[in-house]
Amino acid sequence: MSSPNMAANRKVDLTLSYISQDCRRIPSILANAYGMQTKSLDLSYNDIRSLETLEDFSILEQLILDNNELTDNANFVRNPHLQTLSLNKNKITDLDKLLNQLVKCYPNLTYLSLLGNPACPDQLSNMEKDEDDYQRYRYYVIHKLPMLNFLDSTPVTARERAEAKRIGAFMRVIRPVESKPFVDEDTKDVTDGKLSPLPQASSGEGTHRGAYGVLRHRYTGKIPKETDSFEITSYNFIY
Repeated sequence: MSSPNMAANRKVDLTLSYISQDCRRIPSILANAYGMQTKSLDLSYNDIRSLETLEDFSILEQLILDNNELTDNANFVRNPHLQTLSLNKNKITDLDKLLNQLVKCYPNLTYLSLLGNPACPDQLSNMEKDEDDYQRYRYYVIHKLPMLNFLDSTPVTARERAEAKRIGAFMRVIRPVESKPFVDEDTKDVTDGKLSPLPQASSGEGTHRGAYGVLRHRYTGKIPKETDSFEITSYNFIY
């Protein structure tokens, strides 16, 4: 039988749930009181935007952050013990930035779920995507995180792992660059970044100057043979 002192000194591995509390960050009181004992932490259905104090959960193996407000600005902290990370239904758009953090912070991650984020092209939350988009995404994520056994609640198959090794590096989705305002160096006019073939001063209503051509020669008919003679069509344009 264990003595009272031995029982008091024995560490207890906790499963801690703090759900639907409308908190914007992980409460420091939880980290201070239970951080050193918690192996599973569920913070679903909150308003979490910052991961401050997460470093205090140093033995964490499972972290669930579903249905929160995490964006690309979220900073994950290194934890070699973490094996499960669920980030469903947040606001993460930059897949590369997220994966680069996970590679550095969680070398033993085997389960990852990103369903419901703009970065994840699943058909349930993004009707513009199809199965091919989602499969390319899986190849790329598995390529970046080869330790994964599950991705988005679906097991990683041996075929997917082989394809990820073969072509995963080429499945990266390039994010479009937002167009910047265009400044005409001569007139200093600013446009919305969409170039027009017409001068800025001629693009307003009632100011457009048309162009017409004078036809000098015309040829019609089949493609000429070497023995045929023909005239070349040319135009003079007047502005």
